[in-house]
Amino acid sequence: MRELSREDLRSCCASARWVEAVAARGPFRDLDGLRRASESALAELTWDDVLEALAAHPRIGERPGGGGREAAWSRAEQSGTAEAGRDVLGALREGNAAYESRFGHVYLVCATGREAGELLALLRDRLGNDEETERKVVGDELSKIVALRLAKLWEGR
Repeated sequence: MRELSREDLRSCCASARWVEAVAARGPFRDLDGLRRASESALAELTWDDVLEALAAHPRIGERPGGGGREAAWSRAEQSGTAEAGRDVLGALREGNAAYESRFGHVYLVCATGREAGELLALLRDRLGNDEETERKVVGDELSKIVALRLAKLWEGR
């Protein structure tokens, strides 16, 4: 059985409600149990809770500084943008601004294993979503990111 600190959990998802809900279900026997607790907690989040989680995520194409675990994970997750040219990075900046103007929050996408051009294409596609559809997509992307981060946490990376 493994107990995870609230600080450790917060590095996976910055929603205070999610952290409390997952912590309350611990300790955990294995990663699968932790993921089930996370999925259950994510399903209970309000949109304000999701916005709280989104506020901790950097814009796609902007590499976060700092030495914390979450910043290091974000840099690794966005490694596909590290070698992007100025034109693609400029288009991502413009797309991020358009997305934030349209939806009122950062463009969230599970960037792991994706190149900058793909992330830009996804952003442009999602700009055509209505708010309800986009909220569903954001929830799905948040769930993917949290699951990946929980695995890293569990494995001690």
